[in-house]
Amino acid sequence: MAAVDAARAHAQALLRIRGWALAAAVLPAALTVVLFAGRITGRIGAPGSPDAAGWDAVRWAVAAVAVLVLALGLAVRRSHRTAVPPEVPAVPVSRAEAPELYRLLGELAERLEVPAPSGLALIPDCDSWLEESHAPRHRGAAHPAPVLVVGSPFLWWMRAGELRALLAPVVAGTAAAADPDIAAARRFVRSLDAALGTRRRGPAALVDRVNRTLLGACREHSAELERSAAAWASEQARAVDYGLRIAAQEQVGLAYAGWDRLLTRVALPAWRLGRHPEHLNAGVVAALTELARRDRLADGYETRLGDRPACDLLEEPGRIDAEVSLLAAGLLHETPSGGWHRLEWTDYPLDVADRGWREKAAALAAVLEGPRSAGEPPLARLLARLAAGDAEPLAAALTAHLVRTARAVTPLPPARTGRDLLAEYVTAMVCAAAVDAGAAVPGLDWLDGPVLLMGGSRRADLTAVVAQAVELGKEAPLRGWLETAGVRLARPVRSW
Repeated sequence: MAAVDAARAHAQALLRIRGWALAAAVLPAALTVVLFAGRITGRIGAPGSPDAAGWDAVRWAVAAVAVLVLALGLAVRRSHRTAVPPEVPAVPVSRAEAPELYRLLGELAERLEVPAPSGLALIPDCDSWLEESHAPRHRGAAHPAPVLVVGSPFLWWMRAGELRALLAPVVAGTAAAADPDIAAARRFVRSLDAALGTRRRGPAALVDRVNRTLLGACREHSAELERSAAAWASEQARAVDYGLRIAAQEQVGLAYAGWDRLLTRVALPAWRLGRHPEHLNAGVVAALTELARRDRLADGYETRLGDRPACDLLEEPGRIDAEVSLLAAGLLHETPSGGWHRLEWTDYPLDVADRGWREKAAALAAVLEGPRSAGEPPLARLLARLAAGDAEPLAAALTAHLVRTARAVTPLPPARTGRDLLAEYVTAMVCAAAVDAGAAVPGLDWLDGPVLLMGGSRRADLTAVVAQAVELGKEAPLRGWLETAGVRLARPVRSW
């Protein structure tokens, strides 16, 4: 197998680089030993010979260089031994928590004739790979098989058979991980990476320079090693569920699309309010089911959903989903000062949609300047300002207010304008007013997050009339929309 030979060849090249580095560190010391041995035996600069003084100077100069080089070599070696490789934030899943899933992985490894992964961990992402275990090894023990890291959306969206087919090439990679040369080469490169993770100053900066030089020498061989190891694993897994693996790859794209949409449209508004939805992966299934219903993604979709989902291989999928969801919130959003509050999907309309609208309405009301006539609260004032063409200064004032009160997640992203932000906050005030009037209720759309429901249906026309008011100063369509919804402009918008 060409891939096997190539992987081993690149691993041996990396080990040769390590060997050359060690040889370079001990070479001056070896030369010092030879020079002093020559003096003792009388073969090199014997005492009393005409050139004895010159050879003595050489001996001590080489000895000084040897001490410095050995000290540097020991410092480099120590940086490798004390450096801690970064661990991927993941939720470990023990054998007791997923006996069926471990059994599936064991049977797959046996069929591939490779070592089974030593453990399993789930991440809030759509990817899968083998991660070397950082657990300490006993003296003389074999290098442990790596941990299988799996994207959690795969388990909830894919069927059990699809997951097995998807993971076959990944599990096959344990063969390369068990190869002594490949394992040693990978450890060497990882130690260089980890050692460079700590900045040093003064003389210790020389250690970084040596590590950086070694890493540069290893870069090409390391990349080719991983490429060859991946090809090796792919060759081994080719005969396992090949047809099903093609179908599984199609589901990878869907899972990624659903996960990304759920995070950016549904989870982010909740995170901004300090709430973390407890079951993001269950939400992915709901989002993709809704997407399939709307777009008719593929024939036989309902039949596929009748097959056993891979998350059924977990003993307590709900609890694991909650752990992964909390990890996702901590990784992808700044943890609020008061900590996270758990959120069930059934509470989303009131706790996220309605609360979010009212917080935005209050922020917008705070920047509506100028004297108010009797009986005028913020919605009437807002329409008057928009009709007067004050959208630009109002947007600037809103942006400054959000930055000043630290309500903005970031001061605006480059692609987003102040008017975009103003339109979002105007929409929020209108939605809150419509709910107060009893004409609408907050809702959750699995693809778009917070939505306004009137008569059980989503009012998609609100976006257009708000855009006309903000961008063009034409507030009449928005005023008409509010009148149709039964919203009285004189009525104040209730705060949370």
